[in-house]
Amino acid sequence: MKKYYLLLAISCLTMGYYTHAQTYSIVIKGGHLIDPGNSINEVMDIAVRDGRIAMVAKNIDAKQGIQVVSAEGFYVTPGLIDMHVHVFYGSNLDQQYMNGPSSVVPDGFTFRNGVTTVVDAGCAGWRTFPAFKRQIIEQSQTRVLAFLNIVGEGMRGGPFEQNLKDMDPKTTAEFAIKNKGDIVGIKLAHFSGPDWKPTDLTVEAGKLANVPIMIDFGGSDPPLSIEELFMKHLRPGDIFTHCYAQLASGREFIVDPRSSMVKPFVWEAIKRGIIFDVGYGGISFAFSQGVPAIKSGLYPHVISTDLHIGSMNAAMKDLLTTMSKFLAMGMDLQSVIKACTMTPARIIMREELGNLSVGSAADITILNLRKGKFGLFDYTGYKIETDRKLECEMTIRGGRIVYDLNGLAAPIIVPKR
Repeated sequence: MKKYYLLLAISCLTMGYYTHAQTYSIVIKGGHLIDPGNSINEVMDIAVRDGRIAMVAKNIDAKQGIQVVSAEGFYVTPGLIDMHVHVFYGSNLDQQYMNGPSSVVPDGFTFRNGVTTVVDAGCAGWRTFPAFKRQIIEQSQTRVLAFLNIVGEGMRGGPFEQNLKDMDPKTTAEFAIKNKGDIVGIKLAHFSGPDWKPTDLTVEAGKLANVPIMIDFGGSDPPLSIEELFMKHLRPGDIFTHCYAQLASGREFIVDPRSSMVKPFVWEAIKRGIIFDVGYGGISFAFSQGVPAIKSGLYPHVISTDLHIGSMNAAMKDLLTTMSKFLAMGMDLQSVIKACTMTPARIIMREELGNLSVGSAADITILNLRKGKFGLFDYTGYKIETDRKLECEMTIRGGRIVYDLNGLAAPIIVPKR
């Protein structure tokens, strides 16, 4: 069938159909659509026109497409959303994630993984966000949104992130409201010490701006209580990231390592509306937490990478590897896709994203669930083996093919930059 679509496209090109008769810029044929936002889980075709989804139907005429994509045997999903990344890359060597070398340039790591939208997790504060917008948001093909750091300087590292005087909820909220097209929430990260004040200041900023907060909670020795965090400080809709972390000190775990049971108050937190985000990172995920949690039915609301220079070449690697780990631990494919599309879009209040609804932006991912023998490991060296792993065949961003691994599109049109 793939050969048929290729020959059809070549024939149409030869006969001149592409010069005047096409209704759609792209027609995707024969793929298995998984679109949790529209409760679709079956073989369907998609047509794209003017950068948007024009039709989703059982059989769309391939001759109506300027480009035809044969997706038979593959999964077609909304463009993936990575809700926790660090992409404020810069050349200031002493500034870590804020305009420094610990972050990465988004376009080099997104499209090859089916990611069309990323959310930077607090690299910039209100004082440094204008540079982030100018250097990264406005220069990227990837859609880049952001959690604004409660620290005015952002993730500059060292004493800057411990400075309570630079945690101004009013100024932070006002800036978030003024830049609501780019900013989707407030972030607290890397604070060390037995003090609830940074958490409460971040929540206050979230209330003032009417946005969720994301909290990287840890650093106190002995650790502060996550039960108290969930029940007395965070609001429904606020995000607890690095939820499957198990570190030696500084952070309490959601799974009791002695019994391998999820702590009872965690279930109550979920009922209360607390959001659990993977935020895999370099050392912020351990199978010793993930496996018993998934077996107990504690699925993450959001699967994300915490992409940065220290995680991309270690155990995490990329979003598709992270998603594959959750498949290997027992999550079904539909739930994994939902945790990278519909759910993060809803949490960041961008529900126009993460779906394949007619009229929505044509951000589309085509995935291959490759069969083979694969080893997936965490930062502790613990390894699990699996016979399937996700691989990106194609990414479409705003109606334009930006990544085509094996030349699925006919004819092939190479983007010019």
